[in-house]
Amino acid sequence: MTEMKMKIPYTEVSETLKKVLSLSGSPVAVKLARNREEVPAGIPEAKEVVRHCQMVNMARRDGAIFYAPADKHQCNGGAWALGLKEITPSLQSGEHYFRLGKFESMPACRRTMDRIAHLRSGETYATVYAPLEKTPFDPDIVIIVTTPRNMLKLAQATLFRLGGRITSSMAGIQSVCSDATAQPYLTGKANFSLGCDGSRKFSGIVDEEMVMGFPIEMLVELGEAIKVVTTAPGSK
Repeated sequence: MTEMKMKIPYTEVSETLKKVLSLSGSPVAVKLARNREEVPAGIPEAKEVVRHCQMVNMARRDGAIFYAPADKHQCNGGAWALGLKEITPSLQSGEHYFRLGKFESMPACRRTMDRIAHLRSGETYATVYAPLEKTPFDPDIVIIVTTPRNMLKLAQATLFRLGGRITSSMAGIQSVCSDATAQPYLTGKANFSLGCDGSRKFSGIVDEEMVMGFPIEMLVELGEAIKVVTTAPGSK
């Protein structure tokens, strides 16, 4: 069960991020519950069958708090990346994205699918969502959707304490499910993504926005650093 040993001031940090970055919605708390017992008591099940990226948007824009087991996930690719379902034959072979015109050849599709970050199938029972400032549970991942300028500041905040370089993993597909959720969950590092056609079509990510996901363990430090890098003398 995800349970932080140190209490995190979710409301305070979320309000800081929203204010400093002038976010158009909330940062989203996402929990990957491994069994029914890990779904926090009192949280309702999703009423609709939709995509993970749409569920993120429901928490981001509408303030919705809910959980979604496998049968409430419409997108097979997203459900597979999150560990809710087995990969379908058409996804595994590359046929799905080849039919959509994303790649020149089936081998090109397979090379990409072989490198999509994903949890083991069956590892996740349900995904749980909430706007970060209202989260009644300890999440695994926080997802932020915002402008490239704000992503610059979030990148600087990510490097503020230790420095180094940021290496993001993306493929122009499965951005919210794999890039912003599975990838940071598996690596313990923030990941930045340009979004994908599906998330931009279905989940309200506009042309002027990007996606970032990071492990909950980074939240407090990132919240402190964002206040510094956005007011630094060299900041634009």
